[in-house]
Amino acid sequence: MQIDAARELKVRLGARLADWTGPVTASGLGPGLVWARPALGLVPVAPGRARLAVRVVSPADAAVLLDGVDEAVRAEVDVRVIGPVRAQSSPVGTPAVTPAELQRRVRPLRPGLSVAHPSVTAGTLGGFVRVDGRLAMLSNNHVLAASDAASPGDAVLQPGPADGGTVADRVATLTAFERFTDGPNLVDAAVAVLDPGVDADPGAYPGGPLASAVADGDEVDPDQAVEKVGRTTGHTRGRITAVEVDGVAVQYDDGVHTFDGQIEIEGLSGGFSAGGDSGSVIWRSADRAPLALLFAGSEVGGAQGGGVTFASPLATVLDVLGVEWVAG
Repeated sequence: MQIDAARELKVRLGARLADWTGPVTASGLGPGLVWARPALGLVPVAPGRARLAVRVVSPADAAVLLDGVDEAVRAEVDVRVIGPVRAQSSPVGTPAVTPAELQRRVRPLRPGLSVAHPSVTAGTLGGFVRVDGRLAMLSNNHVLAASDAASPGDAVLQPGPADGGTVADRVATLTAFERFTDGPNLVDAAVAVLDPGVDADPGAYPGGPLASAVADGDEVDPDQAVEKVGRTTGHTRGRITAVEVDGVAVQYDDGVHTFDGQIEIEGLSGGFSAGGDSGSVIWRSADRAPLALLFAGSEVGGAQGGGVTFASPLATVLDVLGVEWVAG
């Protein structure tokens, strides 16, 4: 259908979700794991055309949402069962896994390395930005700011504690982060200014530096090829499978937070990301333009069966934090 019609259908079904009286608890997820609502987005299929993306924990959730919807309209809906979506920090007790070079102590700092707040396990150094003229690393709130539990001025370690990082491995100072809200969030993001004497190589991505211009997240081609480098799975390739995804409910240690306006990605062979890859910057393969900031994913769903990854448009991240992208 025309993309405007797909957006109208998304708004209509979103209104139906708003009338639900309570959360949907999916069976088999364990205690405390509640997915509030199905997530709704757009699947680009051709220039100016899209299908509605419906992402659910269980098939029963989709049946409730689409009850009464015309069959012709249902043919334009892409329903996928993806299970629970979780923040992609490294689980406690996870041993070092390949690629090992991203999980050890590395100087100068470069994208893809293990980093974290001292109270967090490990996430990924996604890239570099400037904060009031100072060079800073970019990652997630739940990686650098312990999901709102940290304070500006706290230390950031490289590698993260899960990879053996200690106070002796301090490399940066938490400077700013976007706090989570009860309503829909736009980003899970934080920045930490590098400490004096700590060197960095912002352009050290696989294949060389990324473009200096950040991609417009609203201009996404069908099946657009993307890449990332992350602490756990290293350099992986994937494709964009949905955009403008609203209602993405993500399980964090402190509960569920919901996000609007997100990008969905799946790997070309298996999963695109795993726990510990949170904070990775995702770029377009065609022009190496930085596109998004990875923060969450599922273990099931996707054409390859390796789950799906969710990321925030990088332009939104930079705007919310008030920082400038550094390409090299």
